[in-house]
Amino acid sequence: MSMPTNPSFDIAHLAHVEMYTDKFEESLDFFTRVYGLKLSGSDETSAYLRAWDDYEYCSLKLTRSDRTGLGHVAYRTSSPQALERRAKIIEASGFEVIGWVEGDESHGRAFRFEDPFGHVFEIYWETRWYEAQDAAEKAALKNTASSFTGAAPRRLDHLNLLSSDVREFGRFMETCLGARVTEIIQLDNGRLGGCWFTINNKTYDLACTEEHGGGVGRLHHVTYATDQREDILRAADIFLQNGVHIETGPHKHAVQGTFFLYVWEPAGNRVELANAGARLILAPDWQPIVWTEADRKKGQAWGLKTIETFHTHGTPPVKKEH
Repeated sequence: MSMPTNPSFDIAHLAHVEMYTDKFEESLDFFTRVYGLKLSGSDETSAYLRAWDDYEYCSLKLTRSDRTGLGHVAYRTSSPQALERRAKIIEASGFEVIGWVEGDESHGRAFRFEDPFGHVFEIYWETRWYEAQDAAEKAALKNTASSFTGAAPRRLDHLNLLSSDVREFGRFMETCLGARVTEIIQLDNGRLGGCWFTINNKTYDLACTEEHGGGVGRLHHVTYATDQREDILRAADIFLQNGVHIETGPHKHAVQGTFFLYVWEPAGNRVELANAGARLILAPDWQPIVWTEADRKKGQAWGLKTIETFHTHGTPPVKKEH
């Protein structure tokens, strides 16, 4: 997996994730009352949610559906010109192109395309900035987007997608989004078990890990960042109090070094709270950190073995043949 030394920076940042739920009211209650996201608005099919320091109107689009999992992943470009330039690159890439689509309550027109595993991506420039509508929503500090409640996630941080060929997914990310690779898991059989991508100076904003559950185009998890590690410890108590299924954590990942807590929202989508600290990738010639299979079998950073469902659970669930 290569690490370009002159990334284009046509893409500014991970902007939002659309998540499908077949238990819309329960999921919305979880994300607002328990998890602590803000409801910016809604339409016939979706609720537009954001964390207290997300500047955009929406970072999680929660959509009514008869299934769970990923609707689409959205990145914002660095300029209108970058949007047009990157769209042409994607059209010439050989990957599946959906084309231009109209925006929604949160942003303007977008260019959509697919990875080889069925995950839908879009890029856009025109966006709607969040504006607090009342005193309760307004932050005390002018450089903070809004007030906070609940588990109080600060911003959308990253998501993890599942694929049957992580190396091919990496080629998609590098070609279509100009992404760089920061860390990988190299398996003994020559395959990549996982790959972490960034399009700016964050350590990563998207991860892809190998699909072990037999599914196609599935979501592993969506992650919001907390302000500090103690927020995650408090969140664990909040989830416990509200009967939320805590899958694993609080604990610390070896890969990327994030302090984490994984839960399942009412429809079964996995959601993470993580504290990535101040770790940034500032080196223009950064070389990916390689974790071996032996490294990963040691477990998480402090020796906790990875729970089995972490390798097999994704959304939508795989229907088992009888």
